Amino acid sequence: MPETGHPSPSYTISQLAAEFDVSARTIRFYEEKGLLAPRRTRGNQRLYGRRDRTRLRLILRGKRFGYRLEEIAEMIGLDEVDPDEAAQIRKSLAFGERKLGEIHERMRELKLMEEDLRSVAAKLRRRLAQLEGGAPEDA
Repeated sequence: MPETGHPSPSYTISQLAAEFDVSARTIRFYEEKGLLAPRRTRGNQRLYGRRDRTRLRLILRGKRFGYRLEEIAEMIGLDEVDPDEAAQIRKSLAFGERKLGEIHERMRELKLMEEDLRSVAAKLRRRLAQLEGGAPEDA
């Protein structure tokens, strides 16, 4: 409890699971990987604080963007004892730039694939028209 006398908010695993639309197993998995660190009640119930809730949100956002858990851990500063915010931001930007590069490369590949498929489809339509309409084969 902070010195202000106000208890910090606590969330159960089921509350977080419902809020973020994930399974309790997913949250436990992130805990096993060291990404979350809930405290435990005397009855051994997990209680997640504001920091865990924020981290879970960042983890899920990172996963949605296609980052690996190791990258997410590094971005949120789990590999450092006392993370420097500026260093974390620089890491996140570097990961983001790399991810954007990967996305642009995939987009380029998909554009080439689309052009190839359109070309093949056009050839197949011409051939079908020749077969159905009796048009000359070299048209």
